[in-house]
Amino acid sequence: MKIAFFTETFLPKVDGIVTRLTKTLEHLSKAGDEVIVFCPEGCPDEYMGAKMIGVPAMPLPLYPELKLGLPGPAVSEALENLKPDLIHVVNPAVLGLGGIWLAKSNNIPLVASYHTHLPKYLEHYGMGMLEPLLWELLKAAHNQAILNLCTSTAMVKELSDKGIQNTALWQRGVDTETFNPELRSDEMRQKLLGKHSDTGELLIYVGRLSAEKQIERIKPVLEALPNTRLALVGDGPYRQQLEKIFENTATTFVGYLSGKELAGAYASGDAFLFPSSTETLGLVLLEAMAAGCPVVGANKGGIPDIINDGQNGCLYDPDGANGGATSLINATKKLLGNEIERQSMRNAARIEAEKWGWSSATTQLRDFYRAILEKQSNKIAA
Repeated sequence: MKIAFFTETFLPKVDGIVTRLTKTLEHLSKAGDEVIVFCPEGCPDEYMGAKMIGVPAMPLPLYPELKLGLPGPAVSEALENLKPDLIHVVNPAVLGLGGIWLAKSNNIPLVASYHTHLPKYLEHYGMGMLEPLLWELLKAAHNQAILNLCTSTAMVKELSDKGIQNTALWQRGVDTETFNPELRSDEMRQKLLGKHSDTGELLIYVGRLSAEKQIERIKPVLEALPNTRLALVGDGPYRQQLEKIFENTATTFVGYLSGKELAGAYASGDAFLFPSSTETLGLVLLEAMAAGCPVVGANKGGIPDIINDGQNGCLYDPDGANGGATSLINATKKLLGNEIERQSMRNAARIEAEKWGWSSATTQLRDFYRAILEKQSNKIAA
């Protein structure tokens, strides 16, 4: 198959969407598909056999790490040269709308996928009143597609409830070779602890340091459990505010880690805390579970698809008392309370992660593509 992707999110940016896309490209290329990716400039020229076309882009004012691509004549020319069987737009925004227009004007089957819960982000940037308008814009864009893929059952339901049609679940995936419990080490644990002593349990968070991730909710946990330590792995626009919030607590700001260092960080923690209630999936939770680190996450969005409460991790109520703080404290206590139970959760977390390889996720995606192309072919034949 010949497939053209349009995405506002790609390398050198690092996040769960980029991980899914890079793994998808790798497995599409292995399957013999010809792929072109239109994304913001700064990307490599090629990735895993797929051709990259960088387009001029401008940062989104409230979220500068997200760049909005501006499609120009080079996009139409490259698309004409490839003559794709199908166009897939990822989180359609400015560049994605260009992909939608090109698909419609050239009669190319269109697939869209929903990865970032932008309407819920608005309230964390003081713009919650715009949420209904954004849903209308998203509905108008996504309903141009033959198929709208979501990364969790909760998002399939929510998009359907909002009037977005033809939704389906694109199954999750994780690299269980890179992320594994064997990488736990005293050296990495000391790096995560920083200047703090290793006298209690080490809590870790991995991801963007941004307002919508609600990382400040972890502070009451540190106060309620004085023997815990916290390592924040990652960076982002909210770091300075978080440094003030966590001042005088046993918190280490580690910065970005990647590759084996990142895998070792997951494996070296005692519990992974992920307070965000805006996640469509939460890939970092799967990575932590693959590394054998039991997780605490919000009982909201895509996270309950991953965590079976009390078995491979614990869920907390983000809408509960004290902004969810009481529930998060109790969930963390439950996870840390008994070493035998925690080891059982570690094992169960790893077993759950092993079910979800990128190869099977991409096979499912290719099956979606083939079904669309077969239906299109039958229409033409009729």
